[in-house]
Amino acid sequence: MVSPVVSQVSLAKVLIDGGTALDIIFASTLESMGYDMTSLVPSDQAFYGVIPGAGLTPAGRVTLPVTFGTRDNYCTEYVNFEVAEFETSYHTILGRPSLAKFMTMLACSIRRVDDQLLFLERKIRY
Repeated sequence: MVSPVVSQVSLAKVLIDGGTALDIIFASTLESMGYDMTSLVPSDQAFYGVIPGAGLTPAGRVTLPVTFGTRDNYCTEYVNFEVAEFETSYHTILGRPSLAKFMTMLACSIRRVDDQLLFLERKIRY
């Protein structure tokens, strides 16, 4: 189960969707987090495919810190969310933009581990 921390609030119901080009957070989630909805950045760009056959205009945009990991090993990135005003069973949907940010960090971490293991392997052999 994936439970990222968004703006210091742990969200348990997160959909990771590599097929969507948006990061979406729902207005009800922001309100329950205590976010001031009047500080949303206006957005007039409609998006499609979230509700079959219907185009939606977001209530606005918001940039929030999102953290994955543990207290000792974590990664935080700022994610630009579109704010949607309809109800789902999820708190947020993380799409390709945020996946690209976090996977880049993951790939760098894996590469570092691989390099360290390779160095260790060479040291042991020689």
